[in-house]
Amino acid sequence: MPPAPDIAQRVLRWRRQFGRQGLPWQDTRDPYRVWLSEIMLQQTQVATVRDYYTRFLQRFPDLQALADAPLDDVLALWSGLGYYSRARNLHRCAQVVQREHGGVFPGNSEALARLPGIGRSTAAAIAAFCFGERVAILDGNVKRVLSRALGFDGDLALAAHERELWQRAQALVPEHEAGPYTQGLMDLGATLCTARQPDCARCPLADLCVAHAQGRPEAYPVKSRRLRRGTRAHALLWLAQGQRLWLVQRPSPGVWAGLWSLPEFDTPDALQRLLAGWPGRGEALPAIQHALTHFDWSLQPWRWQLPARLSARRLNALSAQLPAGRWVELPQALRMGLPAPVRKLLQG
Repeated sequence: MPPAPDIAQRVLRWRRQFGRQGLPWQDTRDPYRVWLSEIMLQQTQVATVRDYYTRFLQRFPDLQALADAPLDDVLALWSGLGYYSRARNLHRCAQVVQREHGGVFPGNSEALARLPGIGRSTAAAIAAFCFGERVAILDGNVKRVLSRALGFDGDLALAAHERELWQRAQALVPEHEAGPYTQGLMDLGATLCTARQPDCARCPLADLCVAHAQGRPEAYPVKSRRLRRGTRAHALLWLAQGQRLWLVQRPSPGVWAGLWSLPEFDTPDALQRLLAGWPGRGEALPAIQHALTHFDWSLQPWRWQLPARLSARRLNALSAQLPAGRWVELPQALRMGLPAPVRKLLQG
């Protein structure tokens, strides 16, 4: 294995000259801001996160503001960012830190990792960036850089191999400048040592990189267990009366848990059977194709416009046949926590 000081010093030198600059969450030691950026950047591109991060801080400038906010407000600002369990854990974590730690994040990675939604790598990033702890992170970018540089061919689908890579990563962390070194590894993985077509010619580790010497960097990291994608198809009912529509809050656990959405039905036929004999008129809208982590989802929306003049008794009888929800004015609905495809549909 290459000596730790050599790798660390190369990464630090490269970062000073070529690392990413000007990102809104850089150059801060505020654990709240670092934590927020780390959670948002999980499985989400920097270009997408930048605007969300700014808007989120405008609405929730500190931990107390986030902890005191209704979950619906948090989900509304998160709408479109995906992986909504992150938003729910973010809110819960803020409340735990406020309640159990006096509003102050713990100062070490071990304690941070016990908080809701903060895994080992995120905890290490906060500890390294904010408290200078000498601790390794192992997010997707860093796994790729280190497994290639070290020629680590252990199958990371196996816990024992992942633990071994953690140990090697920890050995490489320098005694000083753990934060800049960590940021350098992340930048390297995001800009040069990418999953496909890595730019080895400009990489500061190229001459000691085992994967580069083998001529097969794309073979690392090794992970045999791949997700099998499935498919699902459902129907959505956009039930409207004037500017009002019927929204339901999706259950937890499940896809889009806690968000507000249109009532969902197993099949278009099931939806049509419900609507048989209803007053008003309807139309099928173009199907929505939505890709999630585990499956591709086809959603067939059907818009049904109820008559403006309908007795309260009749309206209540119709509503009682739907999943529990409430009538919401369209402008208000667009300010709620909606799944991105549903928001796009309602906006037209």
